[in-house]
Amino acid sequence: MAGPLARFSLLRAHPARVTVLAFAFAALAGAALLTLPVARADGTSTGFVTALFTAVSAVCVTGLVTVDTGTYWSGFGEGVILTLIQIGGFGIMTLASLLALLVSGRLRLRMQLTAQAETKTLDIGQVRRVLLGVAGTTLIVELSVAAALALRFRYGYAMSFGEAVHHAVFHAVSAFNNAGFGLRPDNLMRYVTDPWVQLPISAAVILGGLGFPVLLELLRHRSRSRGPRRWSLHTKLTLITTAGLLATGTLLTCLLEWRNPATLGALDTGHKLLNGFFHSTMSRTAGFNALDIGKMEPATLLSTCVLMFIGGGSAGTAGGIKVTTFAVLAVAILAEVRGEPTSGVLGRKLAPHVLRQALTVVLLGVGLVTSATLALLTVVKAPFEYVLFEAVSAFGTVGLSAGITSDLGTGGELIVILLMFVGRLGPVTLVSALALRERTRRYQLPEERPIIG
Repeated sequence: MAGPLARFSLLRAHPARVTVLAFAFAALAGAALLTLPVARADGTSTGFVTALFTAVSAVCVTGLVTVDTGTYWSGFGEGVILTLIQIGGFGIMTLASLLALLVSGRLRLRMQLTAQAETKTLDIGQVRRVLLGVAGTTLIVELSVAAALALRFRYGYAMSFGEAVHHAVFHAVSAFNNAGFGLRPDNLMRYVTDPWVQLPISAAVILGGLGFPVLLELLRHRSRSRGPRRWSLHTKLTLITTAGLLATGTLLTCLLEWRNPATLGALDTGHKLLNGFFHSTMSRTAGFNALDIGKMEPATLLSTCVLMFIGGGSAGTAGGIKVTTFAVLAVAILAEVRGEPTSGVLGRKLAPHVLRQALTVVLLGVGLVTSATLALLTVVKAPFEYVLFEAVSAFGTVGLSAGITSDLGTGGELIVILLMFVGRLGPVTLVSALALRERTRRYQLPEERPIIG
């Protein structure tokens, strides 16, 4: 009996499969808690689909909601949502491994492999240091942003001390984990002219979206002698691509919305630039909005979809196909256009399997978004651009919406739930988790070149 039981033991499963099961368990547990009367502001029970949608959105750090977070849920319900956000952003397997480390002072090999799969650590011997670094970085950033926001809410908006701390902590955790959950029906639209709220939240979103490997490498190489020259290719690609996408998103948002009276048109130049930057930052999987998304120009919605689909850095709180995936494909296309036999960037040659992985992630992402959009169009009566926007937002775990989330219906909600879950875990992770076993081909097929194009 020991053999068959051990074969199906959770601890002996593939790390990617364990991660999928753990996220599913966290979402179901959160949904069960949110169905309790104590979780709702009026003391009544919540329907399971609504609770499941909120729980999946929280643990997948998305931010799409069918009910208003600040008025529908009680303090207990908000606490459950905040806990799910923290678990989802931190990585449930990273959290479990950290707890094991703190209790026993060491990590078993299986737990190290699981944490390695979650944190994308290249050297298994670094897992212990990465886990502690992730915990420390999360705590420092969230406390710093919460303190800045609490001061602003307390003295800029005359909130009581308790209310200011409550709002500050909730938004700080939501921002660093790229969740986009807010406590107001209009999200952050009341702060459209307030840089003291927008900029700290933007900083938390950017830091969380870079990915923990990048943050930890930047912290290790603080000295000038071990600066950019010693950064890994992953860190360089992430920083360069992130900066380029932030600048591009800001420029496009300002150009396309500059004269739109429903968005940037009513603001002065400084606040137009501020909100252009804020929207570009939030499009990178954060989900907060200070402008009315439903009143944006179609061209802006399309450019936002592109940013949401790309997402942020790997092994962080952001979603999407990731900036390194986008950068690798861009480099590969450039090399092919130039007629170069191999792809290289920043003085390094890219391995062929990296290009295949990038192409796989992008094509699976496109296929998933396309399929989900088609499915949503059959159950949701809304313009095509709004439905596409919703699908991309769910896949990229962004949380921005053009205003149709509450009108999805049960069928639409279930589609978006699946999309958020797959988007958080990543297509490749999900496929590898579902695979029965790894297969190694022990032979090579004859080579032949079909006509391309």
